[in-house]
Amino acid sequence: MQDTTLTVEIADTPDERAQGLMKRTSLEPNAGMLFVYPDEGRRSFWMKDTLIPLTVAFVNQSGAIVDLKQMQPLNLTPVPSSTAAMYAIEMEQGWFAQHNIGIGAQVQGLPGPSQR
Repeated sequence: MQDTTLTVEIADTPDERAQGLMKRTSLEPNAGMLFVYPDEGRRSFWMKDTLIPLTVAFVNQSGAIVDLKQMQPLNLTPVPSSTAAMYAIEMEQGWFAQHNIGIGAQVQGLPGPSQR
């Protein structure tokens, strides 16, 4: 697997995490959102007011992708991680598959846990 650099907006407050990528109609190539939590735990996402099909990569404290979930626009059904995660990365649906990035891949450059 080759190294891939992402440009991510960071959502590390409760309000930023709640807003996520709502109301966006597109994302730049290799761009997405990184959700940073204060601790590791089971996370759940939904797609309220989110217009772009996304894939969420749940990432544990050590930076390993532990789960990938496909998310459909405007779907209000919560989609939980299958195990504990401290981070989540939302990218346009298909991005992880196109880059051969799967469960077990290591994410570098993650910030420390959110203090907010």
